[in-house]
Amino acid sequence: MTRVLHILDHSLPLHSGYAFRTRAIMHAQMKLGLDVRGITGLRHTKDGPDREEADGLTFHRTRGEISGPAGLREWREISALADAICALAQEWRPDVLHAHSPAMDGMAALRAGQRLGIPVVYEIRAFWEDAAVGNGTGSAGSLKYRLTRALENHVVGQADHVVTICEGLRTDLLARGFDAGKITIMPNGVDLSLFGNPVERGDALARALADELSLGTGPVIGFIGSFYDYEGLDDLVSSMPRLLERHPEARLLLVGGGPMAEAVEAQALASSARHAIRFTGRVPHEHVDRYYALTDIMAYPRKKSRLTDLVTPLKPLEAMAQGKLVAASDVGGHRELVTHARTGVLFTPDDPAACAAALADLLDRRGEWEAIRGAAREYVAEHRDWARNAERYQAVYQRVIGPVPTRHAGAAA
Repeated sequence: MTRVLHILDHSLPLHSGYAFRTRAIMHAQMKLGLDVRGITGLRHTKDGPDREEADGLTFHRTRGEISGPAGLREWREISALADAICALAQEWRPDVLHAHSPAMDGMAALRAGQRLGIPVVYEIRAFWEDAAVGNGTGSAGSLKYRLTRALENHVVGQADHVVTICEGLRTDLLARGFDAGKITIMPNGVDLSLFGNPVERGDALARALADELSLGTGPVIGFIGSFYDYEGLDDLVSSMPRLLERHPEARLLLVGGGPMAEAVEAQALASSARHAIRFTGRVPHEHVDRYYALTDIMAYPRKKSRLTDLVTPLKPLEAMAQGKLVAASDVGGHRELVTHARTGVLFTPDDPAACAAALADLLDRRGEWEAIRGAAREYVAEHRDWARNAERYQAVYQRVIGPVPTRHAGAAA
C-alpha cells in the first residue's frame, strides 16, 4: 500500500477552502486504497494534540516558536517543518512527500526528501505572492513579492513532479520555462457525498431560517464565502438598486466574513437597496447547506486581476452541486468552470450594471433554469467529482515512486 504524507500550511479542524480541499483529497485517496496522513507547519495555530484525528483523518503538528527578522524567520520555519517531517518518517515511513503550497511547505519537503531519499510532489493551489496582493497583505513587484516568486520557481524546479489546480496556473508555469511533462492538472472538485444531496427550501429548518432573515418570497441572490476585496462584493451590493428596478422582490443574502466585511456592510447600509440586503456573518460549516437552500442564484462577482484570472475558485462548483444557478464575472478562473448560457452565466467584471443585468436576465428566464441546473450538475459529476479526480494522483505517484517497496514485518505501522 502506497503511503503518502501531505505537507500542509494548516488543516482541519480549522475551516477554510484550503482545509476542505485537503480533506477531499485525503478522503478520496483513502477510498482508492492509499495510506495517507498530513503534517502541518507552524502556521496551523489551533490548539490540539501533536497527533490529531479530524473527520477520520490523521494530522501531525510541528511544534516550536520562531522569531527573528523577516526572511530569517521564514527560513527557520522551513527548517522546523523539515525536521518534523524527518522525525515522523522514522515512525511512519511514507513513500512520497506531497507538499501543498505555499512554497515554504514545498521547500521543507525538498529538504526532508533529500535527507530521506523520498520523492517530492509539489501542488500549487495559487501563487501566494498574487494571493497576498489580492487580499491586501502585499503589493505587486515588491521585494517580498519577488522573493516569494523566486522561492516558488526554485521548488517547482527541484520537485519530482508538480500539480496545479487549473490550466491558468499551469500555463503561467510553462511561460516561465518549466517542462510541460512535469506538470499535471488536478482540478478543484467537489465531494458529492457531502454536497450532492442539497437541502430543499421547503425543509423545516430552511423555512425557519428564511423567516428569521425576512427573505420574503424571493428571488434570493446569494454569496457564501470569504469577504476579500477581490471577491467583488462591493460591485454586487452596487448592483442591487438596478436589480430591484426589474425585480423589486429580490433579496441579496451574504453569508461569511473576512477583511472586507465591515466595509461591505457599511456600503449596504448607505445603499437605496439596504432593505433588500441581508448579512449573516460566519456560519458553522455544517449549516452551510441550509443557506444554499434559501437561494435561487449564487453570484460570484470576482474582480479582474492576475489572481482571479489564474486561479479557479471552489465555491461555484459547490453551488452547481447544490443545484443552484451560477452567475459569475468573466475572469479566467471562472471561465474554466462555467460555460456561458449552458452551465451558468458570465458577466463583465468590475461592472455593477453588467452584474445587475446578468442577474435580472437570468431571473427572467425561469423556463430555462432546470436545464441550466441539470447541465451544471452533470458537469460537476463528470469532471469535478473528487471520487474521480483523485485517481489522477495515483498516476503521478507511480511515476515518481516506481514500484512500491515491500515493507518488512518490522516496519513501523
